[in-house]
Amino acid sequence: MPMIKKACLALAFSVVAGTAAQATVVHLDFEGVNSSYPSGYAFVNDFYNGGTSSDGTTGTNYGIGFSSNAQAICLNTPSGTCSNTSRGGQGDPTSQLGGLFFLGGSETYMNVAAGFDTGFSFMYSAISFLSSVSVFDGLGGTGALLATLNLPLTPSGPCPGYNAGFCPFVAAGIGFSGTAKSVAFSGVANQVVFDDVTFGSVTPGGGPSPVPLPAGLPLLAGGLVALGALRRKVKGTKIA
Repeated sequence: MPMIKKACLALAFSVVAGTAAQATVVHLDFEGVNSSYPSGYAFVNDFYNGGTSSDGTTGTNYGIGFSSNAQAICLNTPSGTCSNTSRGGQGDPTSQLGGLFFLGGSETYMNVAAGFDTGFSFMYSAISFLSSVSVFDGLGGTGALLATLNLPLTPSGPCPGYNAGFCPFVAAGIGFSGTAKSVAFSGVANQVVFDDVTFGSVTPGGGPSPVPLPAGLPLLAGGLVALGALRRKVKGTKIA
């Protein structure tokens, strides 16, 4: 009997590993949405959907669109100051200039018409107010709710040389069963920013995480996973 159990576990592991290895990694880094740096807060619009941002820039057509309030925030670097948010030089060096946020409403939506499954990951910073990410099987937050991930507060610095309170970003991920077609990024307007939204990888950007992740693994089906973030309340601070 023990040998049978071991064989079953080995088979299950190989199936999961094979699926992960075959998954196509899609990485949204929100670079180039703004037409200039270090200024600009362009609306993402159809930048990743074969169209353009409100600045007229174009990105890779992944068939992914965003609701009308989704904007690309300009992130601080040692050579440019344009907001109160920065990656602090951590993570992918090609993803340091732009992130996703919203200045109006209580959430913004990402729509994937072709759908996606298993889960996705991202980086985020939210130092004052709690936020969440919810996955739906319909566009624009319609249909069945597949999963919700409540996001803890993140640290506010230190990020010396980057002049930003919303820094550093931390990693998070969510797993679910079924096919998702939209994601709601929820929270207080101008108080949470996201980056490196990644499909097909449990690590944002598909590479090494810039922040150590705490213990815990994504659930393989129908569950939630929270990967990372220390709590710290800093009231009244704005991203932009």
